[in-house]
Amino acid sequence: MSVLEMKVPSPGESITEVEIATWLVEDGDYVEKDQPIAEVDSDKATLELPAEESGIITLKAEEGDAVAVGAVVCLIDTSAAKPAGDAPKAEVKKEEKKVEVKETPKVETYATGTASPAAKKVLAEKGMDASSVKGTGKDGRITKDDAVNATPSMGTQPTNGSRNTERKKMSMLRRKVAERLVAVKSETAMLTTFNEVNMQPIFDLRNEYKEAFKAKHNVGLGFMSFFTLAVVRALKMYPDVNSMIDGDFQIQNDFQDISIAVSGPKGLMVPVIRNAENLSFRGVESEVKRLALRARDGQITIDEMTGGTFTITNGGVFGSMLSTPIINPPQSAILGMHNIVERPIAVNGTVTIAPIMYVALSYDHRIIDGRESVGFLVAIKEALENPVELLMDNNPTKALEM
Repeated sequence: MSVLEMKVPSPGESITEVEIATWLVEDGDYVEKDQPIAEVDSDKATLELPAEESGIITLKAEEGDAVAVGAVVCLIDTSAAKPAGDAPKAEVKKEEKKVEVKETPKVETYATGTASPAAKKVLAEKGMDASSVKGTGKDGRITKDDAVNATPSMGTQPTNGSRNTERKKMSMLRRKVAERLVAVKSETAMLTTFNEVNMQPIFDLRNEYKEAFKAKHNVGLGFMSFFTLAVVRALKMYPDVNSMIDGDFQIQNDFQDISIAVSGPKGLMVPVIRNAENLSFRGVESEVKRLALRARDGQITIDEMTGGTFTITNGGVFGSMLSTPIINPPQSAILGMHNIVERPIAVNGTVTIAPIMYVALSYDHRIIDGRESVGFLVAIKEALENPVELLMDNNPTKALEM
């Protein structure tokens, strides 16, 4: 019998362990070479693990296990023949040992129901009485873990329906996102400034050119290309917004790698449009489509999500009117797009109805001053309200044909 040990490959630099999110096969299944056999979570992304060879698989880790990079997660018997038709999968024999467990009668002592000093402190913070907690310590003593895991009673009011609760472990990616978001709030001097944009000029351009654009480039003319190119222009005008802090140093970039927040099956992902300053409207829209599809299908790689210099997030697709987006470290700023709503505005002394979007810029005040942040957002507004002149060099036909 020839057995291949499958080890966890390194999903990226600085990642030392992954978590088995889901096994896509069962113990004893016959798998084909390159067939996805598991989804693994790292602290940056969820990736598929393909079979290295064909054969009968034996799983060596459970779902939810944290496994070090390089550790064996399964065995593949490469000498096994592929079952014909719907033949039953190979049985994996496991020795079962019957162990007689003698129940020891529980004896209540003075320690039963008594909280340890650490447990008392936790229960006091929760406003709970020790009598409402079952102790798992020696002789029934209430431990700190018992207190931490105890849930305060919500009262005994009558109910009319199901009141079930579910406790499940967050994925490694979700836990890392949570950790990073808390760190940003505590480690940066984050501030948000707002403005509004009249989207009518962009609406007019899209209505005029979107059919020809899609026919020529096989991709839609969306809002993201306008925003991305407006951001590129503004970053060139205010380079501090395109920089980051490294200890006592400020690192400025002469390129614009724009991170775009997209919703994937495992949560928020932020792939990067590389060198956006060199892209046309078609180039940006093509990249956005490509990255969004890869994120949706779980094919996005660590390299595709690292190294951005500025982030754009669009809460408007979910109906958000206004928000204060959180900076994507180690970047120093993030632009938040929101939904477009027809609102009354004053134009040349008269009130008119126009499609308005509120935009928000969250930035690290340690490295970006108010003048730069406000000026940056005003530059975004100017470009979006006058795209023909500032983004298309007064030639929209040529700009959209490139």
